[in-house]
Amino acid sequence: MTGEDAVAAFLSWLAAERGASPRTIDAYRGDLALFFSFMTEHRGAPLDLRALGALGLPDLRAWLAHEQTRALTPHGGRPATTRDRAARSRARRVSTLRSFFRFLDRRLNVENPAAQLLVTPRAKTPLPRPLTRGDAAEVAPGVAATERTPMAQARDEALFLLLYGAGLRISEALALNVGDFDAARAGGFLRIVGKGGKERLAPLVPRVLDALTQWRRAHPSPARDEPLFPGVRGGRLNPAVAQRAMREWRIGEGLPDHATPHALRHSFATHLLEGGADLRSIQELLGHASLSTMQRYTLADEARLLDVWERAHPRAALGAADGAEGLRAGEKGEPE
Repeated sequence: MTGEDAVAAFLSWLAAERGASPRTIDAYRGDLALFFSFMTEHRGAPLDLRALGALGLPDLRAWLAHEQTRALTPHGGRPATTRDRAARSRARRVSTLRSFFRFLDRRLNVENPAAQLLVTPRAKTPLPRPLTRGDAAEVAPGVAATERTPMAQARDEALFLLLYGAGLRISEALALNVGDFDAARAGGFLRIVGKGGKERLAPLVPRVLDALTQWRRAHPSPARDEPLFPGVRGGRLNPAVAQRAMREWRIGEGLPDHATPHALRHSFATHLLEGGADLRSIQELLGHASLSTMQRYTLADEARLLDVWERAHPRAALGAADGAEGLRAGEKGEPE
């Protein structure tokens, strides 16, 4: 069996027995195509099953290093990949090799433990980038004002107020039906189905409740099983439409690229944290399974405070780098 036949069998197995998504299969196919192309040149001959079994850890590392260098080196006039993105790509390629060689061992009797010895790099966890309180408060009326019809204006104001006021993902908000809001009006809580089918309760503060109530009255088809936020043709509003509306408003206001609907969720959490809310409560409101996920918000807050210190503290003028390093190390200033 040739190496290409082995790859085809592996991809078929992923689809049929592992239920992998087309996107995952395409990623594995692309990685293995690069791997086989490199190894053919590296060893001077195409790979067959015997050659796959004979590859050593240095061979696999050589391919990973080649791809890392290619990603970080500008070529063809294109900018180099960021190091964090390159690390994520390397981690995916390591996973591809591990899965492929595990398949070779279990299904084609080709034993090669080298891939299992590869180390997966850790990608840095990106810190949330919330909007300021003022900008977050302007999103709902600002985006609504760009719409051409009163119906769309009322819908968008209610939608974006809900994203910021309850910390919802855009997909969670657009999955709601009219009946979900009707059920929430009495108790003041929306029942949200998040990732993995996990349910949580999202409180409706008065400003959000008022906007949703006004939108409920203007809703063109307010049956209980109809989408709470419909598009112009009556179906469920597409997330891309909401994202585009906020992008157009953001550009007009001169706001940064990270001002997206999801940034309103980050803003919700960050502003609660700044207001004194505890992490456990914010975790429940966001629907995160692990409290460790919330550490990103504390790190983001520390980074913001450090930035304020470096820009405003008198000592920063003496040497921001030295002063910041001291603060990071826990250095305490003299008492007043």
